Amino acid sequence: MDSRKVFLLLSICMFVPVANAGVIIGGTRVIFPGDKKEASLSVDNPDSTPYLIQSWIESTDKSKAPFIITPPLYRLDGKQQNVMRIVRAGGRQPEDRESMYWVNIKSIPQAAKDKNVLQVAIKTRIKLIFRPQNIKDKNPVDVADKLQWSSQGQQLQVKNPTPFYMNFQAITANGKNIAKPAWVAPYSTKNYSLNGAPGAGKVSWKIINDYGAVSQAWSANY
Repeated sequence: MDSRKVFLLLSICMFVPVANAGVIIGGTRVIFPGDKKEASLSVDNPDSTPYLIQSWIESTDKSKAPFIITPPLYRLDGKQQNVMRIVRAGGRQPEDRESMYWVNIKSIPQAAKDKNVLQVAIKTRIKLIFRPQNIKDKNPVDVADKLQWSSQGQQLQVKNPTPFYMNFQAITANGKNIAKPAWVAPYSTKNYSLNGAPGAGKVSWKIINDYGAVSQAWSANY
């Protein structure tokens, strides 16, 4: 590409203002108790600009989720708050373990009068965790020490013998952080690459609790 064209493109990018979505979601996750008919999630607009809010729920495997969120589409004026309701809509979830879904919230700013302003729609995705009534008296932090760790060559394996999703904030193997620890589902196992860390040693982990905060650290040999 001609150098003058590159300079012109960079100049345009540098001087086009960007309007970012400014809504605030009232939580990093929603815990849906199995003995309740609905849960709620707030959305705040601290800006003076109105936003169009679109929301929907999907399963982690892309199948139809047994929940709906209402209202699914609405206008949120500046300095206002709205509370959305998440309602069970048929379907059956396992009663002996948690099930996880995604809540998607897209905020679309009102069209700007200035045509030179680039406006960006922002999509936020948070976890929706259905917790059956049979296990509602405990939470993941209560049993995070039950996780079982082992190594197979350059693979670190975690086994989750609990009915809870363990959403990791960090996993460290022999002082090296494991990239993208994500989560391990109830009654399942997950493997991570040790990335050159010794095939045996000590692992420590932290999880994210029901309120989105980071837990204490646990450790074990593997």
